[in-house]
Amino acid sequence: MSKWIEFHNVTFHYPDEDTPVLSDMSLTLSEGEKWLIKGPSGCGKSTLFFLLNGLYPEACDGEVDGTRLLFGKPYDEYRPGEISQSIATVFQDPDSQFCMPTVEEELAFTLENRSIPREEMDLQITRILEETGLTQFRTRVIQTLSGGEKQRVATACALLMNPKIVLLDEPLAHLDPVTAREYVAWFSDLQVKNGWTVLVIDHQDAIWESFFDYTLVLEETSMPPLKAKSAYVKEVKSQQDFRAEVRVPGILHEAKLELAAGSITVLAGPNGAGKSTLLKALAGLIPKADRQQSDETIGYVPQSPEFLFITPSVRQEVSFGGGLRTEEFLTKLLLEGVANSNPFAVSQGQKRRTAIAAMLNDGRPVLLLDEPTAGQDAFALHELEDALFQVAAEGTAVVVVTHDMNFAERIADSMLLLKDGVLSGPFHPANVFSDPSLLRTYRLVQPTGGARDVDVASSLESVH
Repeated sequence: MSKWIEFHNVTFHYPDEDTPVLSDMSLTLSEGEKWLIKGPSGCGKSTLFFLLNGLYPEACDGEVDGTRLLFGKPYDEYRPGEISQSIATVFQDPDSQFCMPTVEEELAFTLENRSIPREEMDLQITRILEETGLTQFRTRVIQTLSGGEKQRVATACALLMNPKIVLLDEPLAHLDPVTAREYVAWFSDLQVKNGWTVLVIDHQDAIWESFFDYTLVLEETSMPPLKAKSAYVKEVKSQQDFRAEVRVPGILHEAKLELAAGSITVLAGPNGAGKSTLLKALAGLIPKADRQQSDETIGYVPQSPEFLFITPSVRQEVSFGGGLRTEEFLTKLLLEGVANSNPFAVSQGQKRRTAIAAMLNDGRPVLLLDEPTAGQDAFALHELEDALFQVAAEGTAVVVVTHDMNFAERIADSMLLLKDGVLSGPFHPANVFSDPSLLRTYRLVQPTGGARDVDVASSLESVH
């Protein structure tokens, strides 16, 4: 088979870091091969991703040594934009690659970059929307879509490039469990049809089953024993239960919820159900929402945590609200190694944990977390779980939106289910996971018992 990408002793170093993020990396991707890249958050997976698609070092201040060849030609001999004609990229944060307001315009923009004649655009847009199951979203404004829907649109744009190589960074992170499985089946069929060379970064490799030919582990970790929630001594004193009624015209029907102080509630449901809208409405971020709720101060971490950042370092970000437990939460959420780094420069998983640590440190009585598990390895999930148990024991009422049903089973005192803007529940988690009708209606899957795999060399978390 032809060697399409060759890395020989590649080292990459950010100018502000004492040690290289990648050192003496050698990797060969041949025609039609399918590779999985895994390792803990912050180990350099996304940096490797950007070196593969040619964005680094041109798009940053980093320095690269070693040999990088694409189709036998050095990367630095390609013209600007030429590499993207052969390598399609879907980023972990789909918002970062959108340029146009609507789905149709974004797809047309992609075709314009390929110099496709205008008279052919409509046919190609129709074809890719049908292949990706996105026909009904053709005229939708991208920023009104759910995180999972945005991910599918970003994938559709990448595939319009007719690439030879496809790079996917955490493509399942924002997909509900059933949609994730459908995505893998759909992408697998397309790979067979087109013969792409594929490289995927993913913490959810179990969903991919036998898709991959090769696996590269960038860094191995060990994980301490997981403490049960019952091991935490409740310290709830005078905190009041949180009550709210909220409605968003045209999106969310009247939703009533009551959160007990010290409880952890999981909000689950299919992509596009309105979960993020509900959290935003509760946090007071949707002006047109009809909202009545008790007076507790709310902490909120969105799917794109960088929207919250306003300081030049992770440590300053965590301490910004005046909390006195900055170092505790930096350590707890595995951020001490990047505490002095700019929060915009760390990995997506570290960005998410930075925003969570800041809200935990603020000590707010109600905490809303939108997809905190996305992009997290097993070790990071372990520490996040432990931190949530700790603040719940201290009286915080926590709401977590997640598609990770293993995580949901382990942390949830109760579950709320949302579909088509209609909120149901609360349910006991065991009743949800034992009811085939609920699982089918809300596009969920049974967890594998909730226990994390004790072999953590791969630092992965299964969502089966």
